[in-house]
Amino acid sequence: MTQAQAMRVPDFATAPLRPVRLGPAECLLDRIPDGTVYIRSPQKLEPYPGKLTQRLEYWAAAAPDRIFIAQRSGDGSWRTLSYAQTRSLVRGIAQALLDRKLSAEHPIAILSGNDIEHALLGLAAMFAGAPYAPISVPYSLMSSDFGKLKSIIEVLTPGLVFVADGKTFARAIEMAVPPGIEIVATTNPPGSRFTTPFAELIATEPTNAVDAAHAKVGPDTVAKILFTSGSSGNPKGVINSQRMLCSNQAQVRAGLAFVADEPPVIVDWLPWNHTFGGNHNFNLVLDNGGSLYIDEGKPLPGAIAATARNLKEIAPTIYFNVPKGFEALLPHLRADAELRKNFFSRLKVLFYAGAGLQQYVWDELQEMSVATCGERVIFLSSIGSTETSPLALACNWDFPRPGNIGLPAPGVELKLVPNEGKLEARLKGPNITPGYWRRPDLTAEAFDDEGYYKIGDALKFVDPADPGKGLLFDGRLAEDFKLASGT
Repeated sequence: MTQAQAMRVPDFATAPLRPVRLGPAECLLDRIPDGTVYIRSPQKLEPYPGKLTQRLEYWAAAAPDRIFIAQRSGDGSWRTLSYAQTRSLVRGIAQALLDRKLSAEHPIAILSGNDIEHALLGLAAMFAGAPYAPISVPYSLMSSDFGKLKSIIEVLTPGLVFVADGKTFARAIEMAVPPGIEIVATTNPPGSRFTTPFAELIATEPTNAVDAAHAKVGPDTVAKILFTSGSSGNPKGVINSQRMLCSNQAQVRAGLAFVADEPPVIVDWLPWNHTFGGNHNFNLVLDNGGSLYIDEGKPLPGAIAATARNLKEIAPTIYFNVPKGFEALLPHLRADAELRKNFFSRLKVLFYAGAGLQQYVWDELQEMSVATCGERVIFLSSIGSTETSPLALACNWDFPRPGNIGLPAPGVELKLVPNEGKLEARLKGPNITPGYWRRPDLTAEAFDDEGYYKIGDALKFVDPADPGKGLLFDGRLAEDFKLASGT
């Protein structure tokens, strides 16, 4: 008998569910004669702040010594910043950005991936009221012609470009970033361009100008620009306003109610240039006073071992991943009892998004949780896009198989329009983008005559006779498609 077979618990579906506080699952539905269906939650959306950085201010005062963010150092130890330390560093960097007169006309571009400096710079940009754009790392490191990176830089017109390691990104900078744009690097400045050390930004002494700039930031201020593209064409910049980010966290918490009871702890690799990692997960931690451990691992051969190592040390309260990430982690969980014990020790929710999860992955993780801790950890999912901040619909109840993407979150209105035998989903709410950066033509195309955003997905009811049981993804109507990796 293999170890996996020995662990198998055939009746895991009847095992007790680990207690977890989730929001109600309800909907109101209106049908009109042409077949269009409107669905919304009867729950009112909770009040939310006018800017995300208010939450940094709050937690720096309420829990100053709590770890906000952590990252592995070269020696393998965890480098950590508390909420109070983060706020102090962010204010200094914000002053440096104000000194450079960065703005919506000349925002900040971040070419490198998830790290503490990236987080500090993004929060400082929000403090100063200057948009920033985290850009997909492969555009800089895996492209031969840098075509997508060039198109992004052209439409963004940044005043500052940040990279963690200047030498790693030297070629991308040389080929895609015009002379005259300031380069900031944490280490190893590229030899071809004058480079400002990131330490110089941190060392800047904040003045009252930081508070004055922060006071001007409001719900309609552009917080960030996230670039996304379909199967063809250049990336398009999705405007992310403060209203979008803050309202979406209230919508997330309406379903994952337990995050308000206990500060969430997450171990996460999902890239911040993508809305799942950069908005949903990062902001969930900040909004609820949690701790984010940056996972340097990835669901790829040779890279997933780092994720397993991190999860063996840090026990998450909620674990987010794309389906391929859960699949890649399974062999490590099967083989390591200590990893399983730590991983499931305080886990409240397993959460997947970005693509469909295979049934065997769902089953085996449920079996492992029962075998390890005697309880079944609930598996949840949602659906959304970069344009929706991202959560729009969420399944926040126990369901026996993967695929249920739930019902509209409070404040979201879902419109289902008959389209070639399917129901095309369209969305409206405070979490929906106002449009695409400097592309009024794309913005006009993205919304219907009632102001609903056309997400491009088709949905269908789990049970047409009982809409309250949720909705299922029914394919794409737009030109692009989703891989199991979430790409």
